[in-house]
Amino acid sequence: MSLSLKDTLLCSAFAVALPFGQILFKLAAIANAKADGPILLRLLTNLPLMSAFAWYGLMALFWFYVLTRVPLSSAFAFSMVGSALVPVMAWVIFKEPLNWQMAIGFMIILVGLMIVARAQPA
Repeated sequence: MSLSLKDTLLCSAFAVALPFGQILFKLAAIANAKADGPILLRLLTNLPLMSAFAWYGLMALFWFYVLTRVPLSSAFAFSMVGSALVPVMAWVIFKEPLNWQMAIGFMIILVGLMIVARAQPA
């Protein structure tokens, strides 16, 4: 049986939410580069870094909830889509380079997700 609409939406929400943690880590790295003082003080006062830790804590709880409803083998495919979104978000937000090979790789991941999402259990 393929995933229900609710489970598909839960997995999709997780996949879209996960990359925001990476964006927060990048913002933290930028803030750290601009800060002065000892490294420990810079880390402890780096709001984007603390936000990234908090975000990933929340995402771990969300992931736990998803796994109470969805087999890991199916849910994990959605998380790969979230990972593939990171370069796209970096391109949009930070103007980082994005090339056609990355775009093709992202499309392959999406096709793989569609295959996994429609798979029937053995």
